[in-house]
Order: sequence, then C-alpha cells, then structure tokens
Amino acid sequence: MRFEQLKQFLALGSLRHFRQTAEQTNISTSALTRSIQTLEEEVGHQLVSRSTRSVVLTREGERFLKFCQNTLESYHDTRKHLDNLQLNDSQNVTIGYTFAAVEQVSLCAQFMARHPDVKVNMRLYSKDVLDTLLQNADIDLYINKNTATDGAMRAHFTHGLVIFVHNSHPLAATQSVSTITLQHCPLLGCFSQTLSLQARLEEAVKEMHKSNDIRLGSINEIINYVRQGNAIAIATPEHLERIELHDELVQITFEQAPQVSNDLIIKTGEHTADNVHVNNLVSLFTGTTLSA
Repeated sequence: MRFEQLKQFLALGSLRHFRQTAEQTNISTSALTRSIQTLEEEVGHQLVSRSTRSVVLTREGERFLKFCQNTLESYHDTRKHLDNLQLNDSQNVTIGYTFAAVEQVSLCAQFMARHPDVKVNMRLYSKDVLDTLLQNADIDLYINKNTATDGAMRAHFTHGLVIFVHNSHPLAATQSVSTITLQHCPLLGCFSQTLSLQARLEEAVKEMHKSNDIRLGSINEIINYVRQGNAIAIATPEHLERIELHDELVQITFEQAPQVSNDLIIKTGEHTADNVHVNNLVSLFTGTTLSA
C-alpha cells in the first residue's frame, strides 16, 4: 500500500467519478481502476460499488476513506515537524525588513552576541517583496513599520493561499474578509499537485472548520462552479495564473492579524513555527523574555 494509492482513493471519495479522479491524479482511468482493485485486495474488502454513472463507497470504503484522511494528515504533520527540526538544526535565520524598520533590526546585535553559532542573514526589501519572500519560505522573519493597510494582505492569506469569487458575489465588493465570514459560506477547494501546498490548503480549511463540508475538485471544475456566482473558492498559488485569465473572477483581501509591537509589524512563516531561533528573535523585538 503506497501513499499514492491513498491519495487516489481520497480523491475518488471526494469526486465520486473515476475519469475525473484519474485526471486529477494524473494517471489513466485503467491505472486508477487497477490501483483501487489492488487496495481492495490488500484490505480484503470491497471498497467501491461501481456503476456506469456513479461511484458509491461501500460501508468499508467509507471507513477506509477516513483512514486515508487520517493517515495522510498524520504524514503531512510529521513531514512538517521534520522540516522544522531541520530548520532548527541549520543554525541559520534569514530576516527580511523594510527601510522603515532599520533601527529596530539593529537589535539583532544582541541576539548575535548571545548566539554566536547562529548565522543571521538580513535582507532589505520593499513590503510587497517581503510578503512574497515569506510566503515562499525564502525568509524566516518579516519586520516592517505599521501602516494603515498592513492589517490585510491582498489575495493571499497566511498560508500562502488565494481566495477568489465571481464578481457578482456579495463579498466581491467588500474590502476584506475574515475567517469567521468564511465559516458561513459555501467553500470550494482546488487540488494541488504539490504535497506541501496541499497540506497548506488542508490546514487552512481545518482552521476555518470547513473540513467536513468543503467541495474539492480540479482548478477547471472549481472555476466553473465559482462562475455560477454563489460560492467562494480557495486555491494554492500554482493556480493563480489560471485564475487571473478570467476577468470575472475577483481575488478577495483576507484580514490578517500580524503580531505588532508598538509601531512594528512582525510576521513569521508557517515553516518556522517550531524554530527556536526565530522565536527568540520575536521575543527580542517584542520586548518579552528571551530564552537561552
């Protein structure tokens, strides 16, 4: 039993259609059929009831679907934890900052004096460039002076995802949207072919408490649904170019709540959640206790 098979069965459980699932997972329909048959042989139970029009999971299939979800979620969490361990062991921290925050960044000298074994790289860029670098995990810590518009970031939210709607949707005219608002709206999600990006999407959906009622599909399927005007969609950055081809689709601003110390905005990347060096630097800039 391979992770690819679990992902294929998870997609089949969501789409309930062999051809669409095969397209989504980039294999032929016959290969997908053989993969599901192999799973059934390995678990010793029929998982799928097939017909010419639809796919129905058996009782055992529904139970196995939950197993796939839990297993892949555990796998993503473990990979994330291992990646963070590697970051901590690397003894490198990259700080991105704007010119307005030069004075505050000088506090790094205190950290470097306490931790001479840690290499601190500092990069000076504009705010917009730093947002992109943080989303792409090219920097570990973002420091900027607070401005009136820094409470929200266009198109992407903390996980580096994109929210979009049809221009006739009520939210298209709003300046920003919060997770609380999204909890009460029908939500569509686009599959990602990149494991780390798919994990980001799943984590964001979980934070919005939409794991049980989100509808997943390919980017083309989701765009078609959104164009009907009554749904909100969430996608990974790889789909941004495809979304921007449709003038009637609007990317929504997502309300962020960055950590602010006096007149500073401090943001950390998702990839640095367990990085002790980054946490120590945040403590230094916010004036809280600095750990050893």
